[in-house]
Amino acid sequence: MLDEWLDTACAELGIDPAEVDRDLILDLARDVAHGVARPAAPLTAYLLGLAVGRGEPARDAAARVTALAAGWDAKR
Repeated sequence: MLDEWLDTACAELGIDPAEVDRDLILDLARDVAHGVARPAAPLTAYLLGLAVGRGEPARDAAARVTALAAGWDAKR
């Protein structure tokens, strides 16, 4: 069902499904939800999309945000 939803949403938005790294996004959302707060996960996924849209490599941006989330509790 998830793959079908992604394919349908991609078609609606004019995005090539091959450009979507599902596991990268889900892993990032999990790390942020557990390290920061659950509502931060979809917001962060959106921010990742904005960064990628501006030319940032998805894996690099996700790695930086994951590291930020991992140390979030230590900062609070």
